[in-house]
Amino acid sequence: MPLLEVEGLVKYYGRRAVVNGVSFNVDAGEIVGLLGPNGAGKTTSFRMATGQITPNDGKVTFNGEDVTSLPMYQRARRGMGYLSQEPSVFRKLSVEGNLIAILEALPRSRKLGRKLTRTERWDRTNEALKRFKLDVVRKNTAGRCSGGEKRRLEIARCLVCEPLLILLDEPFAAVDPKTTEDIRANIRELADAGIGILITDHNVREVFRTADRVYLITAGKVVTRGTPMELVNDQIAIDAYLGRSFEEDGFTRHFDARGKVSGPGPVASPSPVFSAPRSWASPAPAAQPAAPEPALQAPPVTPAPAFPSAPPSPFGTGTPPPAAAPAGGSMSAVLEQEKVRRAVEGLADARTVQASMLELASRGLVAVSSLLDAMERRDATLRRRAFEMLGFVAKEYAPFDYDPDAPAEVRLRQVAYLRARLERRR
Repeated sequence: MPLLEVEGLVKYYGRRAVVNGVSFNVDAGEIVGLLGPNGAGKTTSFRMATGQITPNDGKVTFNGEDVTSLPMYQRARRGMGYLSQEPSVFRKLSVEGNLIAILEALPRSRKLGRKLTRTERWDRTNEALKRFKLDVVRKNTAGRCSGGEKRRLEIARCLVCEPLLILLDEPFAAVDPKTTEDIRANIRELADAGIGILITDHNVREVFRTADRVYLITAGKVVTRGTPMELVNDQIAIDAYLGRSFEEDGFTRHFDARGKVSGPGPVASPSPVFSAPRSWASPAPAAQPAAPEPALQAPPVTPAPAFPSAPPSPFGTGTPPPAAAPAGGSMSAVLEQEKVRRAVEGLADARTVQASMLELASRGLVAVSSLLDAMERRDATLRRRAFEMLGFVAKEYAPFDYDPDAPAEVRLRQVAYLRARLERRR
């Protein structure tokens, strides 16, 4: 029986069926890709599988249980992990604090049948840091890590929670070639450990180099499926999505007779990966939908005199924390950061924008990191409002060189410059 089985998903927006009868499945230890052009229903189908969107019809079965109507957090507790495309690390916590916070929030270990002890949380944190080569940056705040380190930290956070299945939303987006190789190697290692993987991404070549099977969705339906080698030579896939570029640039030479990647070209170089057990999961927040643009009138606010320093990790390095160490230190910082994050997300919704502005104004400079994150997002409405809100909470550091409607690569450079400039003033 498949680990994840999606049957006949249907989703209407108004009278338009954006998804109309999509079905796919993922077995334990298998990597499956979902591909399709923009507007084809691929992302909607993926989000119905994760629980971010509720289908109008159809069924999602996970590990033999019908989870169609369950929210994301309940699916996560059953072993369905999710890694979003948007950065999801707790930026103000240290690298090790990110892992400790997740483990503190874990209701119980599915493997042990009980909540982890403090020593067990510490041991699991040390193991993840070592195997992902993050131990050298364990004391660094996560917001200052490189893109590759953040991605490895996100995967490590997911794995320490024992997922059976991991759903990856555009894991190859906006990363350099070396990081792409590392991510491919990590994904393959997870599958070899028995964890099912579902990927959706616009980087077709990387999906083909990683996946065992691929489904192609167009016009809200699965039009073809098969191994990467089969789809490269599938006339339906060529006409609907791939074109002839794969044949013209010799991409098919990278596959062996079984349809697997071969040859030195696309094979990932050895990289530190996490040899996870067969049952490890982690939740992730769902993105808010975009909303019409209302007039933004932020209340007057007096910014705090300086950025607050990152909360220290509740534990030291190398040995378990002493018995007298206060429990839940990381968790309280996470909860505060989560309030700020939700307020930032609320800027995208006309129903909550005013309340969100009041909340962010009261937080002052504490909200800067989350606002900068929002300025990197794909939602143009959220980008514009986050930028305007940044001007209020950090006006003493203005002006800010940022164009919310510029091309993505320009915006990312502008935000990186602003982040470095503002953090230097801490």
